[in-house]
Amino acid sequence: MTRIKRGFVARKRRKKVLNLTKGFRGSSSVLFRPANQRKMKALRFSYRDRRQRKRDLRSLWITRINSASRLYNLNYSQFVYKLKQLNIHINRKWLAQLAIRDYKVFDELIKTVF
Repeated sequence: MTRIKRGFVARKRRKKVLNLTKGFRGSSSVLFRPANQRKMKALRFSYRDRRQRKRDLRSLWITRINSASRLYNLNYSQFVYKLKQLNIHINRKWLAQLAIRDYKVFDELIKTVF
């Protein structure tokens, strides 16, 4: 059986992995095998954390809305409940932005709820 030389294909594959792992610590950015393992783990983490980020941001928005609405003696759940009763459809991201950046509009919103 003849020897198959796959230098170009193998080199291209290894180079692609090593380019992805640039900036990793130690041998993870220099040697192929640890670099490939770190790359696979990093891709798993990035997949997981893209979903985690959505959860984290939602909880951050809820915390901001809650702290802003408590200034008016109204907690988050009561505030959102009254918004739904009045058919005011503003998502949590916008409510959090209003609470931080445009508190006058948020104040008007609170007054419409009361």
